[in-house]
Amino acid sequence: MLAIGLTHYLVVSALVFCIGIAVITVKRNAIGILIGAELILNAANLNFIACGRYRVGGLDGQIAAAFVIVLAAAEAAIALAIFLNFYNSHATVDVDRGDALKG
Repeated sequence: MLAIGLTHYLVVSALVFCIGIAVITVKRNAIGILIGAELILNAANLNFIACGRYRVGGLDGQIAAAFVIVLAAAEAAIALAIFLNFYNSHATVDVDRGDALKG
């Protein structure tokens, strides 16, 4: 029987992180970039929880993950507000059109 250890969680977290980086670099859509950022934050959460799980008496990972979840929610709310405002003025959420915002 194969026991799932810390290494397995860290490998999955690294894969999710790499997928998030790939999404951010490939997507031109602002919503896609936001999803990539959320994947990166979820990879960090997985690391926090996994490392906290294998530490004796460690709730530090869960507390850090709760802070990251609050940060992700705030980031998503602010980013969506910016994207909606950008869409109202340019009728697109293509990030390449963002250079039109220069003063």
